Amino acid sequence: MKGLVAAGHGETAAAAAEVLADGGNAVDAALAGLCAACVAEPVLASLGGGGFLVARPGSGREAGRTRVHDFFVQTPKRRRPEHEADFRSVSADFGPARQSFHVGLGAVATPGVVAGLFAAAADLGRLPVRRLVEPAIALARRGVRVTATQAYVIQVVRAILESDTATRALFTSPERSGELLAEGETQRQPDLADALEILAIEGADLFYRGEMGRALVRDCAGGGGHLAAADLEGYSVERRAPVSLDGFGARLLFNPPPAMGGLLVAYALALWQETGPLEGGFGSRAHVARLVATLRATAEARLRADADGMPAEALVDRLLSPAGIARACAEMHAGPQAVRGTTHISVVDAEGGAASLSVSNGEGAAYVLPGTGIILNNMLGEADLNPDGVAGWATDRRMSSMMAPALLLQADGSVTALGSGGSMRIRSAMLQTIVNLLALRMPLQDAVMAPRLHLQVTHRPGEAADGAADERPERLSVEPGFEPDIVRAAFGDAEAVEFWPAANMFFGGVHAARRSAAGGFEGVGDERRGGAVRIA
Repeated sequence: MKGLVAAGHGETAAAAAEVLADGGNAVDAALAGLCAACVAEPVLASLGGGGFLVARPGSGREAGRTRVHDFFVQTPKRRRPEHEADFRSVSADFGPARQSFHVGLGAVATPGVVAGLFAAAADLGRLPVRRLVEPAIALARRGVRVTATQAYVIQVVRAILESDTATRALFTSPERSGELLAEGETQRQPDLADALEILAIEGADLFYRGEMGRALVRDCAGGGGHLAAADLEGYSVERRAPVSLDGFGARLLFNPPPAMGGLLVAYALALWQETGPLEGGFGSRAHVARLVATLRATAEARLRADADGMPAEALVDRLLSPAGIARACAEMHAGPQAVRGTTHISVVDAEGGAASLSVSNGEGAAYVLPGTGIILNNMLGEADLNPDGVAGWATDRRMSSMMAPALLLQADGSVTALGSGGSMRIRSAMLQTIVNLLALRMPLQDAVMAPRLHLQVTHRPGEAADGAADERPERLSVEPGFEPDIVRAAFGDAEAVEFWPAANMFFGGVHAARRSAAGGFEGVGDERRGGAVRIA
């Protein structure tokens, strides 16, 4: 066995496993999976988006060292006047919940996926990029059968896909005229296959300084976008040290600020550990009460960070220092205060290497780069990424993100790569999965698939949310499997609790791959998001 992959689609996992079998390491496999995800999970992943890689090679010059590649999106260097921007509001429909987004060329931030692919391959990979893109190219040409999960995602963002002719064409059924793709139908993407092939030959400069980049800049200039040639030419992948937390008999490693997801998950886990042993098992009143309190404290930390605008180093110290943890634990026990398209790939290899890669395109900007099949991101239109409002983003900044790819290095010598999609729900999903695994000592499968809850905090108590002074600051969403009376008692505001009828991708999708010290492999693909596991 060469390794194991857990991902959000069978074809994504298969592409990564193919590269492992051909001699690639965990990073090579994760990058091959990234390219395949752009084909098989086109609403969630795109070459026009951004992401993060947390990797720990098992051999070579970087063996045993954890590195973070930040290839998330960057805000443009200049903002055109608001009345000139192509910036439209749309709504995504999850069924029990709706979430508002903005699309159009005015919502596009500088993409990082193409740069990240080449940089990570050069720094940590073993195989050439031409080999890494081969499975994705073949997949785009022969077509991908639309799964139930992908069909659901298409319906969630239907309003976005139908708002642009070129975007709609990518998702139009080949069998039912004028209708969007449905489960079981085949989606072929020949333009994307050609784009991947030529990028592998010519390199990242084709996208940032060549023909592709010039086309994007031209369309932005004439169509209401903010991006200019300087934005593409000035983009760079950032290499960072991970946020590290020792707890539960393991070392936990996350992507650091300016992304907030990893730091907030580490903060939540530190609070959980500091509070002491749990009196009661999964689903008990003590368990639910601590989950709610921890998620509330984490949300408050996010609101404070947004308000204070602290530098990354100071923020890490404030949240993870002993004094910061003690202060937050005291606040937790004082009682109650008076959604984005993402996918993830986890890989472990036989050499002990591990890679955890999360990528997002938002929901897409309803713009396709002509002739390439590449859907551009709408990150400037994501409210949870812009604390000053979707019209208030700061220029020339690496945007924050809730993505939290992670590695867990346990005392028994095992290594686990895991991460989740799910926009604002990522930190909830990651916290609960890691607590289940390390604190409640559940098997990996059970830790991932156990029911989840999510606490959404829109504003501080007493403050108006978007001018609505009477809007509740908190809402608790709950999957089946928790006792309703226990949840209501633990939360305190029964009218602000939503009990969902079934498990749902709204609650994230954690894909996890583990290698034991003895060399055994184990993996889980979260069924909420069509997860799949493949062994090479």
